[in-house]
Amino acid sequence: MKFAALGSGSQGNGLVVSFRGGAVLVDCGFSLAETLRRLARLDLSPTDLQGVLVTHEHEDHVGGVARLALKHKIPVWATPGTLRGLEGMFRDCDLRLVQGYARFQVGDLDIQPYPVPHDAREPAQYVFQAGSRRLGLLTDVGAFTPHIVDTLAGCDALLLECNHDSALLARSRYPDALKRRISGNWGHLSNKAASDLLAELKSDQLRRVVAMHLSQENNHPELVRTALARHLDLSGCQLDVAHQDNGTPWLSI
Repeated sequence: MKFAALGSGSQGNGLVVSFRGGAVLVDCGFSLAETLRRLARLDLSPTDLQGVLVTHEHEDHVGGVARLALKHKIPVWATPGTLRGLEGMFRDCDLRLVQGYARFQVGDLDIQPYPVPHDAREPAQYVFQAGSRRLGLLTDVGAFTPHIVDTLAGCDALLLECNHDSALLARSRYPDALKRRISGNWGHLSNKAASDLLAELKSDQLRRVVAMHLSQENNHPELVRTALARHLDLSGCQLDVAHQDNGTPWLSI
């Protein structure tokens, strides 16, 4: 199984997961032209995509989904709550409901949705399994729960939100209400919270962590590396950082 971020952050998100020649796209927050450009960077075209999985209804995750899916006839998976939050945006798409966070299959990928606390209608994150390999995705989440820890246990790789450094956020120019939203239990994970989650998940099986959804104003890759290093260095787990502009290259497990 291999995976790559098209881009990650408040200006647009997209993640490709591929196995045995098939691929799914998780979220698409870019224009159609920009999405095609970013797919081409990975030697992909829309015809390679077997589906688009939506995590939640915020614009930086769904802004480009409908146009991509309609033009290239790609099925879209989303929860009923997410669809209600989009007020018919996907009405003409080939829709597949993620009901009750039940496991489903797309091509040769086994996909387990799971709930997370975030300020959206019915957000879902996903764990992908191909053979014995497991890839966990956790972004756009205010706090981790025992269920999240149980769901992500035993992953070989983890795409983990490291949205902000708490001190930078506190000193930022953001209005107080926005600071409270971001740092609250329905907002986004701080570097420290991501580090605390890694401590819970520490395992010899976890070989790669990709830091996702970094704030361009309230975080920096070196702050992320410092926060996570004590949990990764001892285990030999590799850390990568997904960027807003160029995402990541293909990574594999």
